[in-house]
Amino acid sequence: YPDELSGGMQQRVGLARALAADPDILLMDEPFSALDPLIRRDLQDEFLELSARARKTTLFITHDLDEAMRIGHRIAVMKDGRVDQIGTPEAIVLRPETDYVARFVGSISTLKYLSASEITVSGDVSPDAPVLGPDSALPEVIGALANGADHLAIRDGDRLIGRIGRSEVLAAVGRDLRRR
Repeated sequence: YPDELSGGMQQRVGLARALAADPDILLMDEPFSALDPLIRRDLQDEFLELSARARKTTLFITHDLDEAMRIGHRIAVMKDGRVDQIGTPEAIVLRPETDYVARFVGSISTLKYLSASEITVSGDVSPDAPVLGPDSALPEVIGALANGADHLAIRDGDRLIGRIGRSEVLAAVGRDLRRR
């Protein structure tokens, strides 16, 4: 009987039923909100896998910012029934357009969303400096610098964009700590 299923199993059945109908758009309103954190994470993983395979547009409503950042490709932040900002998770966190959005995402670390292009500075680059692209994630930048390089050359194809040294990474970490 349905009422004998756990909350996680009930949510799985609900998701399966929604996908079985093969709609063009899925509307999911707080689908995981009543679940404990471990089951919630597992169901989010299953949802991400299923939605990638099904290639469906989903309007996913949540009050959980971490969930929105994890699941959303484009996010709308609403205040008082109005859209305050729409953008990618990265844009919402790194470039909030209003004070409300800035406060809303203030507890989220920006470091997860930074790419090399956001911390690149102009300056001389040594010919033997390791090269990374502008979209390289911060862990890749840190890894390259941890291997002993004084700085990195950031290139987009043949075009030199700039450089990143340890001081730029530390400055990004400092900015992140100060904003939270």
